[in-house]
Amino acid sequence: MYSRVGVETDVFSASPHRLVSMLFDGAFDAMAQARGAIQTGNTELKNRSLSRAVRILDEGLKAALNLEAGNLAIDLRDLYAYICMRLTHANLHGDMAAIEEAQNLLQPVREAWNAIGDKAAA
Repeated sequence: MYSRVGVETDVFSASPHRLVSMLFDGAFDAMAQARGAIQTGNTELKNRSLSRAVRILDEGLKAALNLEAGNLAIDLRDLYAYICMRLTHANLHGDMAAIEEAQNLLQPVREAWNAIGDKAAA
């Protein structure tokens, strides 16, 4: 309960940049939970975690893109769609390699986004 209140407080007071960072964090947390669930054979947690990661990517990160801003936004939309497809595959087949691929594809985007925030804050 206390952690939920903390997250809600963070969301309400966060800048738009921080909100996107939180989406990345949530997606990575969900993928890590799914990997652990696959290792322990917890199908329910795997399903819930991967569904959450897909929702974050699709309804959060992809939906927030301004596609009129240019090719980068379009490329990110396509990358997020591909990652969603791989995570759906991982959910259907318990494929740990597909989750690792998704993490490896998303990590540079996350790092670049955080670097932008670090420079803006300085």
